[in-house]
Amino acid sequence: MTPSYGWYGDDFTGATDTLATLARRGRRAFLFLRVPAPQQLVQAGDLEAVGIAGVARALEPGEMQAELAPVGAFFRDLGVRIVHYKCCSTFDSAPARGNIAVAITILRRYVEHEIVAIVGGQPSLGRYCAFSNLFASFGADGGVFRLDRHPTMSRHPATPMTEADLRQHLAALGMQDIGAIHWPLLAGDPEAIAADWQRLSKMASAVLLDALDAQHVDAIGHLLRTESQRHSLLAVGPSSVAQAFFKEGEPMVNPPPTPMDGPVLAFVGSLSPTTRAQMAAARSYTRLAVDPDSVLSSSDARERIIEEAAAALAQGEHVMLSTAPEAAGAPHSAAADLATVSASLVDEVLKRHPVRRLAIAGGDTSSRIVGHLGYWGLGYHSQICNGVAVSLARSDDSSRDRMLVMLKGGQMGHEQLFESFLDNSVGP
Repeated sequence: MTPSYGWYGDDFTGATDTLATLARRGRRAFLFLRVPAPQQLVQAGDLEAVGIAGVARALEPGEMQAELAPVGAFFRDLGVRIVHYKCCSTFDSAPARGNIAVAITILRRYVEHEIVAIVGGQPSLGRYCAFSNLFASFGADGGVFRLDRHPTMSRHPATPMTEADLRQHLAALGMQDIGAIHWPLLAGDPEAIAADWQRLSKMASAVLLDALDAQHVDAIGHLLRTESQRHSLLAVGPSSVAQAFFKEGEPMVNPPPTPMDGPVLAFVGSLSPTTRAQMAAARSYTRLAVDPDSVLSSSDARERIIEEAAAALAQGEHVMLSTAPEAAGAPHSAAADLATVSASLVDEVLKRHPVRRLAIAGGDTSSRIVGHLGYWGLGYHSQICNGVAVSLARSDDSSRDRMLVMLKGGQMGHEQLFESFLDNSVGP
């Protein structure tokens, strides 16, 4: 069976969210951590959707070409009908970092459709697109802000969103001629939607689709399925693309879970207020602060952290390592180097004291660490809450095969997230 759906996540947390979305819609899906070898495809079984987790969100345009061209060629050769470039639900991106317009330029070469579908909202996650303007919820009270006024995204340390109109935002990234289908039309006749799509396809390089509720997502799905049957199609957006393309079905049934014993290792690299609140609530963990300057400059400092973390795990303690400063601030000037060193720290801790459960907070941090640990793929295990999935890692290293791995982006998850992960379990 040829999978009909291929997705590339521009960071690992987003990629696992789409994996969870597909599994909860009853679809057979698997996420690879690089373009898979033929034998890995066989091991993953009969699939309806194939994913690749990547790091494009943190790359410069030249690096994105090297990252995405093999992905596009793989999906083309696999014969998928829709290629989904899964970006953050807030579309935060900059000309020189994770440029969504550059990703579109690269990947559209590997599909037949000349026009690109851009899905602007994910209502299930508190992301709403109206008349091309993106709004996002914030905080436990569910307050909704236009993105350029959002308490976090308007001040994002790496990719601040100063423009809520996604057409204007993408134009600033280098993508011109974007048409739009707005929500009043999406609430109506599917034939009228298709007619407007055809009209726009004659004058635009892409069409941005609003999404304010489930009805709009369903209407987008009808359009995507129809158009992808005619020609393979590139779609860009959050996991609402998967929600749209696949109609809701019975969730995948996992084997009866068996509680997992032993300690949990958590690593926090996110600077977001949401993650800080989650860290403060993680009272069951032994907290070990990792000073960025020290671990970047001193092998002795790295060794002390590794020894301290391994010793605590050996005593049965849950351990949380964190490079986030005590007070909110800008990212470290050597953020890419810090992510690489963080990956090495986690790897060394696991070598000295293997664990069966690993939690990582921060999109770029998750991508670097998981990519360093030798996994070749992730299967769906469970979902703690919207936007935060728990995956079953696959590795040729028996000490790391079938570990439970929770990856979360900075803004995702409820306050008790890390505590909830301690109660998770895994099937045989």
